[in-house]
Amino acid sequence: MILRDVRVVDLSRVLAGPHCTQLLAEGGASVIKVESPEGDENRRWIPIMSDGISSNFHSVNRGKRFMTLDLKSPATSEVLKRLTEWADVMVHSFLPSTAERLGISYEKMQAINPRLIFCSISGYGANGPLRDKPGYDLMVQAFSGSMSVTGYEGGPPVRTGVSYIDMATGMSAYAGIMTALYARTTTGAGTWVRASLLETAVSLMGYHAVAWLQNGIMPVKQGSGGANQAPYQAFRCQDGFILVGAPNNSAWLRLCGALGDEALANDPRFATNESRVAHKAALVPLLEAHFVRHGSAHWSELLEAAGVAVSPIQTIDQVMTNQQVLANDMVVQAIAPDGSSRPLLGMPFKVGDTAHPPMRSARSLGADAAEVLRELGFDETTAEALLHRS
Repeated sequence: MILRDVRVVDLSRVLAGPHCTQLLAEGGASVIKVESPEGDENRRWIPIMSDGISSNFHSVNRGKRFMTLDLKSPATSEVLKRLTEWADVMVHSFLPSTAERLGISYEKMQAINPRLIFCSISGYGANGPLRDKPGYDLMVQAFSGSMSVTGYEGGPPVRTGVSYIDMATGMSAYAGIMTALYARTTTGAGTWVRASLLETAVSLMGYHAVAWLQNGIMPVKQGSGGANQAPYQAFRCQDGFILVGAPNNSAWLRLCGALGDEALANDPRFATNESRVAHKAALVPLLEAHFVRHGSAHWSELLEAAGVAVSPIQTIDQVMTNQQVLANDMVVQAIAPDGSSRPLLGMPFKVGDTAHPPMRSARSLGADAAEVLRELGFDETTAEALLHRS
């Protein structure tokens, strides 16, 4: 467990921050999640699991201990101070103005603990006129341009089906914290790590953004495919759709061979990827005429054998029982309070060959508060008073 000596205070909520701190917990860090007396709002987002906690909350909060703290109350300032002294890392997702009002700033926390890695996660960044604008994944999909390249040309705006900006921001914050922890081994000093949904989302625009920055090229919606390769999209079969990609010439010839269409392979309009993209409107119907003759399983087997990139469009039940997904430990078991196992998602990366022991699943609001307060050095009487207050 690489991070077994790292201690983390998680003041964040919803997805991005909790995902970041769950990644730290997976590495062995001791993570204390501090919630308001009302609790993290995503505890209550549907669907709710059998233990009364939402799947949303379960997905980003395993391996942590849980306590509540009313940060608006001056009576809890000593608890926050001791948490800051205890921690190597502190993560919060308050709006900048809210953090300042609560007395949670890099300057104040660094004065208490000069070795602290202080990570703030916001919607629109630490600077600029929108620094205090609340950030939600869906709104940032719209604001960042992501929604403008999603869906079909001429169609209405379409949300990406997963909260990818929230989750990717958690990974960005994790990367920043790990970088800061590594730097601290040399400098001995903490630092301020800043991440936001907007900065993450803009960085993920990638080649679309660079094409506009350098040549003023505006991207267009491409439905199930991409603008730069052809064929590279979904095609209708007898029983649904299948994704097929042949973005280079050798793959294109293999596809034509699998289809048994020599005329297609020799058509000068489709001789290169560039010409196939230029003549995409003519190419797609010709390919569709082949694919609708058989079911998706037929084409998957045939194209796999020919070395052509192909994928079924799987539903979540198919994904979570797929042998390739399971073989890479993307379903893991966490330990519920009653000792039973609860399936959750595995880590998106692995380090070394050491098998991780099962982690604790998310707990009820404030479940570990008494234990944490004792660990911070509060006597029983004071701890009991604080528990009633927070």
